[in-house]
Amino acid sequence: MRLLAALWQRLTTDLFLTGLLVLFAGLVIVLPIHWQGLPGLVEWHTLGILAGLMVLSRGLEDSGALARAGRWLLTRMHTQRQLAVALVLFAAMLSALITNDVALFIVVPLTLSLGLVARLPLGRLVIFEALAVNAGSAVSPIGNPQNLYLWQLSGESFLTFFWAMTPISLWMMALLLVFTLCAFPARAVDLHEGQAVRRALDPLLLRLSLLCYPVFLLLVEMGYTLAGLVLVLALFTLLRRQVLRGVDWLILVIFILMFVNLGLIAQLPLMAALADNLLALPGGEITGGALLSQVISNVPAAIFLAAFSEHWALLAWGVNVGGFGLAIGSLANLIALRLGRQRGLWLAFHVWSLPMLLLSLLGAWLLQLWWG
Repeated sequence: MRLLAALWQRLTTDLFLTGLLVLFAGLVIVLPIHWQGLPGLVEWHTLGILAGLMVLSRGLEDSGALARAGRWLLTRMHTQRQLAVALVLFAAMLSALITNDVALFIVVPLTLSLGLVARLPLGRLVIFEALAVNAGSAVSPIGNPQNLYLWQLSGESFLTFFWAMTPISLWMMALLLVFTLCAFPARAVDLHEGQAVRRALDPLLLRLSLLCYPVFLLLVEMGYTLAGLVLVLALFTLLRRQVLRGVDWLILVIFILMFVNLGLIAQLPLMAALADNLLALPGGEITGGALLSQVISNVPAAIFLAAFSEHWALLAWGVNVGGFGLAIGSLANLIALRLGRQRGLWLAFHVWSLPMLLLSLLGAWLLQLWWG
C-alpha cells in the first residue's frame, strides 16, 4: 500500500508523466492497437544503458567524490560566470567523445555536488549543460544516436561527417556561450561550510563506481548490455544496496512510455503526408528535421525523415538543431531535467531552449546558403 501511495503521489505531481499517460490513452482510442507489438516499440538496449548509467552516476555521487571534485573546481573558478562557461565547455567536449547521454550522467551529478560547497543556481547550470551536450555532440558522428544513424546511412568517412557538421555545431556553441555569458553574472562564488560538505569519502563505493564505468561501457560496446546491467546491479546489491534505493527508477517508466507513444505516432496515416509537407518547407531537411523533432524527438525524426530524403547532412543539421526547443526535442534534455531534481526546472529550460532553437535554425538557414 505504501508503494502504491508513493506511486500515486508521483503520478499526481509529475505532469510530464501524466501527459504521457494521457497521450497513450488517446492513441489507444484512435489507433488499432496490437498489444503484443507494443514491447517492440521500446528501445530496450537504450533503457538498459540508461539504467546502468543511473546506478553508476548515483554511486559516484553518493561516494562523496563529486563533492570534493566540486570544491577543487570552485577554488579555481572565482565567479559564477567562469564556472558556468567551464561546465558548458566540459559538457560539450565530453558529449562529442562519449555521447551526450553519458556526458550528462557525469556532468550533472558533479554540478549537483557543487550545491554542497557553494550557493549556486544549480537548476540553471543543469539547463545549460543539457543545451551544451546537444550543441557539442552535433559535431561528432558518435556524439548522439541521430548522428550515428545518419553517419552509417550515409556511408561517408568519420572525417567527412565531422567536417559536414562543423559549421552548425560551431554556430550553436557560439550562441550557447553568448547565452551563458548573459545568464550567469560575474558574481563571486559564495562558498559555505556545512555538514554535508564534510561527509567522509566512501572509498569502496568510489572504487566500485569508477571500476564499473569502463567495464559496463565496454560490455555495451560489445553488444552485451544485459550482461553489463546484471553485473552492475549484482555488485551494488551485494556491496552498496542503498545506492539502488536512491536511483529515480521512474525515469525508466517515462522512457518506456515515450518510446511507445512515439512509435504509435509514427504509425498515424498522416505522418507520410506530414513528411512530404515538412521537406517542402523553406529550408527543406533543416526545417523539417527541426520541426518534427519538436513532436517526436530528434532520433525518431532522423530515422523517419531519412526514408524520404537523400540529403543526409542537411537532415543531420535539422535534427541536431531540433534538440533545442521543447524538452521532448532530445532525450538528453529529459535525462538532464530528471537528473537535475530542481523545482521549476522544466519551465525555466524552455526560457533558454526556445530562443536557442530559433536562433540556431536561423543560423542553419544562413549557413546553408553560404556553405552550400
